[in-house]
Amino acid sequence: MTESTMPKAYEPKEHEPEIYRKWESSDAFHAAPNANKTPFTIIIPPPNVTGILHMGHVLNIALQDIMIRFKRMQGYEALWQPGTDHAGIATQNVLEKELRKEGKTRHDLGREAFIKRVWEWREEKGGYILEQLKRVGASCDWDRTRFTMEPDLSRAVTEVFIRLYQKGLIYRGEYVVNWCPRCQTALSDEEVEHKEEASQLWYIRYPIDGEENTFVTVATTRPETMLGDTAVAIHPDNAKTAHLKGKTAVLPFIGRKIPIIEDDYVEAEFGAGALKVTPAHDPNDFEIGQRHGLEAVTILTEDARINENGGEFAGLDRFEARKTIVEKLEAMGLLEKIEDNPNKIGRCQRCHTVVEPRISLQWFVKMKPLAEPALEAYQNGEVEFIPEHWGKTYTHWLGKIRDWVISRQLWWGHRIPVYYCGGCKKEIAAREAPKTCPGCGGGELEQDPDVLDTWFSSWLWPFTTLGWPDETEDLKYFYPTHWLATGPDIIFFWVARMIMSGLEFTGRVPFSRVYFHGIVRDGQGRRMSKSLGNSPDPIDIIETYGSDALRFTMIALAPMGQDVKFEAKKTELGRNFANKIWNASRFLLMNLEGFDRDAKKADPDPVDRWILSRLDATTKTVTQAFEESRFSDAAWSLYDFVWKEYCDWYLEFAKTRFYGDDAGARSRAQDTAVSVMERALALSHPLFPFLTERIWEYLPTTDGLLVRASWPEPTGESDPTIELRIQVLQNAITAVRNLRAELNITPGTEVSLVIKADAGTAEILNQGAPYMASLARVKEMTVEADAAKPPKSASAVVDGVEIYLPLVGVIDLDVERQRLEKKRAELGKGLLAVDKKLENEGFVSRAPAEVVTQERERRERLAADLAVVERNLTALTDED
Repeated sequence: MTESTMPKAYEPKEHEPEIYRKWESSDAFHAAPNANKTPFTIIIPPPNVTGILHMGHVLNIALQDIMIRFKRMQGYEALWQPGTDHAGIATQNVLEKELRKEGKTRHDLGREAFIKRVWEWREEKGGYILEQLKRVGASCDWDRTRFTMEPDLSRAVTEVFIRLYQKGLIYRGEYVVNWCPRCQTALSDEEVEHKEEASQLWYIRYPIDGEENTFVTVATTRPETMLGDTAVAIHPDNAKTAHLKGKTAVLPFIGRKIPIIEDDYVEAEFGAGALKVTPAHDPNDFEIGQRHGLEAVTILTEDARINENGGEFAGLDRFEARKTIVEKLEAMGLLEKIEDNPNKIGRCQRCHTVVEPRISLQWFVKMKPLAEPALEAYQNGEVEFIPEHWGKTYTHWLGKIRDWVISRQLWWGHRIPVYYCGGCKKEIAAREAPKTCPGCGGGELEQDPDVLDTWFSSWLWPFTTLGWPDETEDLKYFYPTHWLATGPDIIFFWVARMIMSGLEFTGRVPFSRVYFHGIVRDGQGRRMSKSLGNSPDPIDIIETYGSDALRFTMIALAPMGQDVKFEAKKTELGRNFANKIWNASRFLLMNLEGFDRDAKKADPDPVDRWILSRLDATTKTVTQAFEESRFSDAAWSLYDFVWKEYCDWYLEFAKTRFYGDDAGARSRAQDTAVSVMERALALSHPLFPFLTERIWEYLPTTDGLLVRASWPEPTGESDPTIELRIQVLQNAITAVRNLRAELNITPGTEVSLVIKADAGTAEILNQGAPYMASLARVKEMTVEADAAKPPKSASAVVDGVEIYLPLVGVIDLDVERQRLEKKRAELGKGLLAVDKKLENEGFVSRAPAEVVTQERERRERLAADLAVVERNLTALTDED
């Protein structure tokens, strides 16, 4: 390709699909065990098979893609392992919703037909999220794509269950679990979101058995659960309730006589000092019940209606029952009072239904024996968290960890590999369905109907995707993995559990570094969600701005671990940068006529040495930033170098030689410009993969695909002295440009300068005279140590250098004076109005803080503009 075929404008959607096809067809992302290379592995946090691309995905995928492209270019055998999660609850909900449209339920189909339907849906639509990830530029090894329900991974899940079961770390028992009445399944603690909501505290009187008009008062946030009470508890040392010791209360409505027991768990200051105990519907009450041998009476059905144990309230929805119970208690004189009591309400993470604590027979994993090695691994430095403060969260959670309920009352998922004998009732855990009972020899066997929690397969992801439990070459070479990017909201669901399982089943931590990125929020700081309608569709943004622009913007706006405030319009940051790189590349290609890398060249100009020095520094900075997961720092370093130093300065400097008659000087400028562009494209590739790949094709000195190119190494061309010298020249040019702008000197008008500077600076400026001429339109320049200010001259002082620009003959002094006087009056009037507003204490105290800040910033701008006008008026009125 040549500059003649390079489009004038860069239109991402015309290039990105074609470029991605080139990458895929060339196996650019493929990785395989290679004894001559060091492995570097990233596992993708498997998106739900039901998922569609959202802004959180974009940030997460961009971060991983940056790291894997960086390591691939550094020469590592870099594997980015992709795949999807079967998402038990979410996927089953999708299919059941479709069935409802047909007037059916899953029970109408039956388990086998329903599962077949889910698999058909997965084959048709389950890969959609992966195709969307490709739109973001994800360079995964797609040939290795795994699915948590595929046969090999299912075999691994079963193997893990059996091993833990045989070690006594998996058990079945009754316990109060989080129950979602909508999804009709148990949830782990981490699948419940707690938010403070408006609530109330009801004080209820329970009659004391055998004592007329004597009561014990209990306080509750869930009055309907009283129907399942089997005791009232008091603290043994609470004097206020000491008179109740040994007595019996009578449960209203039900008439059940319940003992008043003593237990240290009771908080003497809570409510009335007595606690109603409902072992079947509260985890703490369950433990009290265990200690005191209390009966656990379940009063709710799976869909949260009162069951037959609820007497007259049977059949009512739990909240309807609450209302009715409260009304009847009040009518009976048993409702002492009601208090407002904001309370943290638990809701299902997926459907947001209020979760109901409910006793249930479930399968559990004993977590403490697994958590201790995982905590030790972190404390020993085997796993590093970035930012480090997440280590405290990890440590705290592992220290108070509870057993993990792993059974789910679903049909879609990994079926629990336990079988029950109808004859001897033996429980059999087996890798494959047994034909007969090993206990009695009977053939009446039935598999447990529940499936495993989706996270039970996900916690094995780093090693099962590489072939475990088989000792595959992939597993030996690519495991442990090296770097994981994820959100902090799944540190418990996934990260901690993966560390536990990795240590338990492979003896090694599954990854050495975990990067926790922030949450993507809208401009108001709210978490993006469909319900709020504040989440833009990433595909729409990509269609408008391009994938590279979106990636760069999100990375630049996301300092390490911090949340990202994002609005679609902000993507202009990345688009503008992409356009700048494209336009600079096109300009360069248009000025390479006669370019020959082997042609004779002049010695490097100081500006050549300067840009090569800046390139060397930028290479070191960006490389180190990527190594340390400081992606935003890398993005801004490249932005400053490519846009401000290379495009805005070096290419402008180079024009004098591009357009000059000295062939050697032109060849030197061309060679430097191309060399720097090559390296800049390589450094930018992880952030702008599509754009840089396309430009790479146009350069006359590059071969092959950029995705396969080597990462630039520092050249050792750092030269702090030349950087300081060129900075003096740049500052002088900028100062003259500012003076021209302030005084409305037209672009085509040439000016003269008188500069007062020491001998060293004079040498720099005189050497840079051609650049002063081309970049600041300076026709002649006098630089002397004792130069005096000419009459009617504008002036600027920079780096200790005094720059004077004589105005006579350059502008119409009278016209300019009138313009400036008018401008001074306008600015003075505006300043007076702002001062009056800010001096008004009522405004300052009542106006929103951001409005007051804006007014103060406006005052600073007006004052600065007025100072410039005053200075220029002074210059125009100088006496001859």
